[in-house]
Amino acid sequence: MDVKDTYLSIAGSSDGLFKDQGSRFIAKAYPVESEVEVKAIVDALKKEYHDARHHCYAYRIGLDGSVFRANDDGEPSGSAGRQILGQIDSAGLSDVLVVVIRYFGGIKLGIPGLIRAYKSSTAEALSSAEKIEKIAAKNYRLAFDYMSMNSVMKTVKDMELPQKNQQFGMACSIDLRVRLAQEKNFLERVAGIETCSLEEIY
Repeated sequence: MDVKDTYLSIAGSSDGLFKDQGSRFIAKAYPVESEVEVKAIVDALKKEYHDARHHCYAYRIGLDGSVFRANDDGEPSGSAGRQILGQIDSAGLSDVLVVVIRYFGGIKLGIPGLIRAYKSSTAEALSSAEKIEKIAAKNYRLAFDYMSMNSVMKTVKDMELPQKNQQFGMACSIDLRVRLAQEKNFLERVAGIETCSLEEIY
């Protein structure tokens, strides 16, 4: 069975803007791979736009998009964060954070107006972003003795695995990045090499 291990994300940050009744909605999209990155970006934007009324955001992370959150930051429930997340999903993206900064114009827009504003500003930011295909992979550290070197390096070469942190002595180790579609084959091949141990690293 084929394993799906590719998904769409964005290459870099991009902006969108929506104005209504004097209110300004500044949307900023970013590529992210962890909730730690999300927090750092949101905190930085709150400092930079400290005079804005709201900093609403949503993100989705990972191949299956199972890490996600939507935050209304004081706007009526469901009018902001969920709309931002909906646009990320409509675009079929993951590893994406969108923050929409709102400057209040003095006139209340009502729930329908807010929904339109958060949707429109997010859609503009995402549509102007460059889309990229990402490959989901796991990182493994392979430890083996010198006698198994040829078998290990043949596997690495045959499967075209990106490698780093090579240590070759009497005791050898190498870090490999294995895309999910190759993982089953990789594990089977490694299991057939004597004196070889494997651990997943992050």
